[in-house]
Amino acid sequence: MIRASNLEGYQIPGEAERLIVNLFADDTSAFLKATDSFEDLQEILGKWCLASGAKFNLAKTNIIPIGTEEYCKEVILTRKTMPNKAPLAGNLHIAKSGEAVRILGAWFGNKISSEQVWAPVLEKIDTNLARWSKSNPTMEGRRHIVQMIIGGMTQYLTVVQGMPEAIEKRLTKRINTFLWKEKGYNPVNQKVICGPVERGGRKVLDIKVRNEAIKV
Repeated sequence: MIRASNLEGYQIPGEAERLIVNLFADDTSAFLKATDSFEDLQEILGKWCLASGAKFNLAKTNIIPIGTEEYCKEVILTRKTMPNKAPLAGNLHIAKSGEAVRILGAWFGNKISSEQVWAPVLEKIDTNLARWSKSNPTMEGRRHIVQMIIGGMTQYLTVVQGMPEAIEKRLTKRINTFLWKEKGYNPVNQKVICGPVERGGRKVLDIKVRNEAIKV
């Protein structure tokens, strides 16, 4: 239905087919050209839902304008993708400049910063580390907690979004602080503590090395 419709979507250089809709589990992303009609998309989705028994939650729809800064401002102000187009329905949220929208675990938007994207993750990590710290874990326990909390909570976002060097350094500092909290200082070099046991290390998570492995 989508391919046979009047929707043009995005023509990506080197790709034979136009990019119009991406479906993954219960998440749907539509890519419309400025001249495309959102009403046409809604009509197609309505027919598809009727035939399949599925349901789209339009209340959770987010629209991210793509184009020049002036064009994006105009879309937000008028709620029109083109001067001759009907305004987008009031219940559809249009993301403003600097507002990040989450799609399949990654964050998208105009003029969003890496620190902004990672802020909720860092806050969640701090909350969990503080909770675990109250149980006075051993060094081996802290190593496992670091792997579980810091490693587990950052891996997916690093894969889909990448981790800025500034965030990498902040997490490394958090790891060191959590490991040596009782002593108040780091008596062992970080490279040693992150190294293998047979070389005197504790195999503590090395964020920088982990991130480099992800890039490969």
